[in-house]
Amino acid sequence: MKHVAYGDLASLVGQEIGVSDWTEITQERVNQFAEATGDHQWIHVDVERATREIGGPIAHGFLTLSLIPFLGADILRVTGVTRGINYGCDKVRFTNMVRVGKRVRMRQKLLAVEAKSGGLQMKNECTIEIEGEDRPACVAETLSVIYGA
Repeated sequence: MKHVAYGDLASLVGQEIGVSDWTEITQERVNQFAEATGDHQWIHVDVERATREIGGPIAHGFLTLSLIPFLGADILRVTGVTRGINYGCDKVRFTNMVRVGKRVRMRQKLLAVEAKSGGLQMKNECTIEIEGEDRPACVAETLSVIYGA
C-alpha cells in the first residue's frame, strides 16, 4: 500500500498508484448482487442454463464496477483526511466478461487532482483485470472528493 499526505497527493498525478490483491468472483457474490439490485438475468444466476448456453454464469458488469472501493482500499492511503465522498465516474467501459470462479484485481492510476468544494477532487483510472485474460473486465475513470483535517 502506498501512503501519501493530503497536501502531497498532487505529486502522484500521472503515476500508477498500485495493484490490489486478487479476489474471486463467486456465484454467491453474483447471487447477492442480483438480490440487492433486482437484476436476476439468467446469464448471471441460472447456473445450469448459463453453463449450457454460454459456458457458465458471468458477473454483472455493475458488480464488477462496484468492486472498485473494495479493491482500492489497500492500494492508497491518504493521511490527514477527515472524510471522502464518491463523486461519480467520467467514463466506464465493460470490455470483457468475468466468469464466475475467475479472480479479478484492480490497477489504479491517479489521473488528476484539483481543488473542489473545499477539498481535493481525485480522478483515477481504475482497470479491473481478470486473471489469465488479456483484456480487462472494466476500465473506469472515477471521481472522488477528499477533505483534509
